[in-house]
Amino acid sequence: MTESIPFFQGIINLLAEFKDLLLIATWQTLYITFISTFLAYLLGVPLGIWVVVTAPNSIAPNRTVNEILGGIINIGRSIPFIILLVAVLPFTRWIVGTTIGPTATIVPLTIAATPFVARIIEQSLVEVDSGLIEMGQAMGATSWQIIFKVLLPESLPSIIRGVSITIINLIGYSAMAGAVGGGGLGDLAIRYGYYRYQSDVMIVTIILLVIIVELIQLIGNYSAKRIDKRNIR
Repeated sequence: MTESIPFFQGIINLLAEFKDLLLIATWQTLYITFISTFLAYLLGVPLGIWVVVTAPNSIAPNRTVNEILGGIINIGRSIPFIILLVAVLPFTRWIVGTTIGPTATIVPLTIAATPFVARIIEQSLVEVDSGLIEMGQAMGATSWQIIFKVLLPESLPSIIRGVSITIINLIGYSAMAGAVGGGGLGDLAIRYGYYRYQSDVMIVTIILLVIIVELIQLIGNYSAKRIDKRNIR
């Protein structure tokens, strides 16, 4: 017990010494993650919907389009993030004018997350009861009406859980981007915890990342349960 007192005292002293840096790094991590998630869903949701509606026996089957979209998504998901991060450096510089810093990190994160989001949307939509779709078609609903009044509303709890999974994955990716000057808690851990051999800095950043991940998972689960009609009695 007495041996743990110096450890916790060291953590408290560290928080006091690096308070400003930790606050900035935490804010950068949240900024990178949430902006990337928003952009990835902006691109990935239409892509996932398109894959579902063009599938065989769906509301607008098109084998060629479906296979092309599926291939693009599979290729995007198969590229390791650290390789993608380096490969898109010219594109990142063209978009934001630099290849380092939090804003620059958003570009490769968005590219990496978009196919992942598309698959989450696809999986969420295919879980919708086909009877509901057939009922909509029997009532004369158009494809757009089925998408926005049947598929998306019915799959919303699953989509929300997918959002939390995406955010958590992007937090991990953002920490990886910190190794190449991407900012955030990963950058802080590399610069101080690794290069300066301050293991206590590494421990604190890990604790902060764990807390952030747990909060996001709790919020995602709670939100999904709140809107899940199967939980309403």
